Amino acid sequence: MSCTKRRFHAWTRSCLCALGLWSAAASGAGEAASRDPYLEVPRTDQGLPGVGPLRRYDWFLNLWKERRMAWSQRLEADRGAVVFFGDSITQGWGDAMGGAFPGLKVANRGIGGDTTRGLLLRLQHDVLSLKPKGIVLLIGTNDLEEKAEPEVPAMNLRWLLEQIRSFDPKLPVLLCEVFPSSVEKKRPAEKIRRINELYRGLGADFPQVTLVPTWALFANASGDATPEEFPDLLHPNEKGYAKWAEALRPALEKTGLMARRL
Repeated sequence: MSCTKRRFHAWTRSCLCALGLWSAAASGAGEAASRDPYLEVPRTDQGLPGVGPLRRYDWFLNLWKERRMAWSQRLEADRGAVVFFGDSITQGWGDAMGGAFPGLKVANRGIGGDTTRGLLLRLQHDVLSLKPKGIVLLIGTNDLEEKAEPEVPAMNLRWLLEQIRSFDPKLPVLLCEVFPSSVEKKRPAEKIRRINELYRGLGADFPQVTLVPTWALFANASGDATPEEFPDLLHPNEKGYAKWAEALRPALEKTGLMARRL
């Protein structure tokens, strides 16, 4: 077993122990959550799973803790949901994913600014503890802004999918391709294309993964986002979210997560 995998398993065991203690002390959940070190970004990378960037800007540290503390109060309410797991693009869709999926129980576990390594750290607490019905995954764009090469998010994604498979090899995972952006946003088209190429290869290694082709859905002739759907060339507007929802519905129906429309 590689050093990185050993670190990941050690981190996972610690997280699960914390979850067990947390559940046993449900009556004091709010106070316990505020002291739980697993709700905060670790101060250093030492002993952490994965590779590449883990953000520690003040705004991100505060957002990470704020959102995760709020979710700690919703464990029972969100149990059994289809969990949308990602960064600011996911967060920006809102708690109910804009009402795009009537009748589907959803839980938004997006944190603005997060990276693939951040999702590795959050997986147990924020997703698997909910015993989700399915997972919708969109992540990787912020790794590029932090100057990671495409192989870095792909490596972290493999470890993420391995942990999900270990939890439940039949749990449906809808893996969305990284959306186009712009070189102005430090997310050049050629690197996003490479990430998605690597993601497609990973999807083939995990039968429970359904790849959702969301790059071509939005990319212009140069492979970048358009201002009509991404006003800041990074985050979708209402029109962009509507197109994402339409792309997700066939996959949700195919995997049995959502009833087919008549």
